[in-house]
Amino acid sequence: MILTPISPAQLDAALDRFAEQLADPAAAAAFARIRATSADRAQGSVAEKHRRAALAWARSLGIAVHPPGMRCAFNWDGAALDGDTEAYVILHEAAHFVLAPPERRRLVDFGLGAGPDTRDRAAADRAAALPIAERDEEEGAASLLGILWEAALRQPALASFLDQNWLEGLDRSAAPHFMRVLQRLRTLGLVDGEAALQMREIR
Repeated sequence: MILTPISPAQLDAALDRFAEQLADPAAAAAFARIRATSADRAQGSVAEKHRRAALAWARSLGIAVHPPGMRCAFNWDGAALDGDTEAYVILHEAAHFVLAPPERRRLVDFGLGAGPDTRDRAAADRAAALPIAERDEEEGAASLLGILWEAALRQPALASFLDQNWLEGLDRSAAPHFMRVLQRLRTLGLVDGEAALQMREIR
């Protein structure tokens, strides 16, 4: 849910203001990739194409996916992903998988507590294994990594960037937060390319 909605008429100006505050060239390059995508979610056959591409990317990372039609109480149940969901959700959960250590990959929702789509919220919250502050840090990293994967797959990364509130605190904390999270991903070796300024293309 977008905390502070931005009207379509104001969006370009808001994105310009955000870009102007990105002093780090790596952050500016990453944001340019995100901004080049659509601010609108895909629909119909295009959305299905995106979903299949997201599943292929998740499987390439060694992530198991439940068979189609299986009703899942969690996006990640400690063994496999729920594949019957939107592409951006799949990529977000795949990012969590990459960021989580092996012991937390065995926990529902990666031991982070219930997420927006979790059906069995009580069970997910019981499995929470990190303090809230650390959960928030990991959510930020998974959010940005998933968005960068969307951009590399030429999916609507900007829609996720807006939905996941990366412009919240536009004139105060938004750009510094983006740069901090991106630096964490660079330190982990999850964002690469020429001089670590851009994400590796997914082909």
